[in-house]
Amino acid sequence: MNALLIPTLCLGLSVSEADSTWQRQLISTEADFRGLSVVSSDVAWVSGTKGTFGRTTNAGQTWSAGVVPDAEKLDFRDVEAFGEATAFLLSAGPGASSRIYKTTDGGKNWTLQFKNADPDAFFDALAFWDERHGIALGDPVKGQFQLIATNDGGATWKPLNPQRLPVALPNEGAFAASGTCLITTGKNDAWFCTGGAKTARVFHTTDRGRTWTASDTPIRAGHASAGIFSIAFRDPDHGIIVGGDYQKPNEIDATAAVTSDGGKSWRSIAKALPYRSGVSWANNRWIAVGTSGAEISTDDGATWNAIDRENYNSVGLTKMGVGWAVGPHGRIARIGKSK
Repeated sequence: MNALLIPTLCLGLSVSEADSTWQRQLISTEADFRGLSVVSSDVAWVSGTKGTFGRTTNAGQTWSAGVVPDAEKLDFRDVEAFGEATAFLLSAGPGASSRIYKTTDGGKNWTLQFKNADPDAFFDALAFWDERHGIALGDPVKGQFQLIATNDGGATWKPLNPQRLPVALPNEGAFAASGTCLITTGKNDAWFCTGGAKTARVFHTTDRGRTWTASDTPIRAGHASAGIFSIAFRDPDHGIIVGGDYQKPNEIDATAAVTSDGGKSWRSIAKALPYRSGVSWANNRWIAVGTSGAEISTDDGATWNAIDRENYNSVGLTKMGVGWAVGPHGRIARIGKSK
């Protein structure tokens, strides 16, 4: 990995509700970032266009950037990391452009683990229960969502039982906008959210993908560009979904909803947000981000206050509320108190 290390640039933005500051951090690339994996307050990975990935091991004081060999044309929409050394990258795209790579040496070398052979398939995101057990989501093919899983750290990725794959509505799909349309929780649960169809839905499994249930939501849908883009939970019962229409990013509408019964039902938040593609929970606060800025909620989504109006695609937080948000043209911002 050829990497340049660049110091951070403080923006001086404050968020009184969380006693936090936001810091713009510089990295030696102009790639657009959508993938983000926050491992700890010191370690985070990012991924994006032109086969690019990035990593910090010192809370973002410096970032290293690299390009996966022979992947310069790929768009890495998701990254899932386990410490400083191990990370998985998922590229989104039609046919063979959907791939999964793994590194175990901090990005010096990458192994191609999965290359999609179906020209009609398009993978959107991946998530892991632990370092050996993971799942990846693809848009529907012949009316069924595509799901593959690994139980050996990615050495093999196998399709889930085709007889039990979730059935899609007409025009339904997932959005590879932030790597958070698919998440795992606990030891066996996974969730993914959709759009494009008449109704935006949330799918849930309690057995690592062997069976699935679906719940309707009030999030705006009905267009190819509209639906749910991100899902997160603060405990087994309470979660939030965000989205909207990415072609109308400033339109205030049914863009967020919450659940208090483990995703069985969803209700719109009282104060609507513009289009948001990422949401994360930690330390008694939700943070949602999108192309027109970021908001914070400390009352479980009832009210939201603006943090800034920068362009972000994804956000991730540690349990203590420290984290990062990423966006286009190499944008990285750190959330939380500086060391």
